[in-house]
Amino acid sequence: MRCLCGVQLCLALMGGAAVCEPAPEATRSYGPAQADVRLTVRGTTDIARFEPVLEKFLARSDGVRIEYEQWGSNDLYLATDADCRSGHATADLVISSSIDQQVKLANDGCAAAYRSDETTGLPAVSNWRDEVFGMTWEPAVIVYNGNMIGDAQAPKSRFDLIDLLRPEDSAFRGRVATYDIEASGLGYLFAFADSQQATTFGRLIEAFGRSGAVATCCSAAIIDGVANGDYLVAYNVLGSYALARADENPDIVVVAPDDYTLVLARAALIPRHAAMPGLAGAFVDFLLSGPGRSALRSANLIVDTSEGVHAAMRLPENPEVSLRPIPLSVALLVGLDQHKRREFISRWRAAFPKE
Repeated sequence: MRCLCGVQLCLALMGGAAVCEPAPEATRSYGPAQADVRLTVRGTTDIARFEPVLEKFLARSDGVRIEYEQWGSNDLYLATDADCRSGHATADLVISSSIDQQVKLANDGCAAAYRSDETTGLPAVSNWRDEVFGMTWEPAVIVYNGNMIGDAQAPKSRFDLIDLLRPEDSAFRGRVATYDIEASGLGYLFAFADSQQATTFGRLIEAFGRSGAVATCCSAAIIDGVANGDYLVAYNVLGSYALARADENPDIVVVAPDDYTLVLARAALIPRHAAMPGLAGAFVDFLLSGPGRSALRSANLIVDTSEGVHAAMRLPENPEVSLRPIPLSVALLVGLDQHKRREFISRWRAAFPKE
């Protein structure tokens, strides 16, 4: 039985045990089949996006084989939490876009400390207690299809999006998509961060509710919906996935909102009972090294927000003010408090009722 979220996630966050078995979405092996050393990496990054990074690490690491497992964020949290409780880790490194869940795992004693020249060189917002490390730089963006929406009508901020959804006869009714925050840990993280950033959040979800906006799964699926015309606009999806899609489809336009743009750094942790903590640490160091950063940049997992780098990307007028990295800190645990989470999801459900 797959465990995706809902009751099982709530149970784990409250300190109980999940009663179903989380499972990866896909797996792939890299390196020599007969290698003596094996590293199991679990992550929320799509295999196709992360594969070049894994291969570049292996090119520098003789005799190593990597088993990479692609997971949904909520299931990955549940599996890592279950391993922690059992005292036996089945992964050596966990890299998740749901950085609040990573901080909770570390706070619950499920992460091993790791220090190196690379990790100590990280800014404080990207290193929590030498246990959780920020690896990427991925803005949360608005995406639209430039073949269906002109520049004059295209939303450049949340205010613009609210205005587009206001008319009863809006062409955008039922054609704006965002994450289902109950199914996506990243979607929950972004939505909760939105609620803390500005007063527009209440008006935005009310506009979503009135206009029949769609709450669904996964950056890739939402962006594909914009590309094929099912949706006109995608809200709060990862810029890394959007820019990769724009490389294939020139109709895709990526907007870092003018009012503010959240920026995510996927977080890595080494499970406390990992079988290969040293090799996991070496992979962390690689990701933070020059060659590793180059590989992440080539995979669009480090998004260069300098003017003119990405033709498909529309940057804020004042990036130094508008770009707001989400820091790795104990403040991320606020949204996972069960009372706050129930209230927040209840508010969300009012806008996106389950059919």
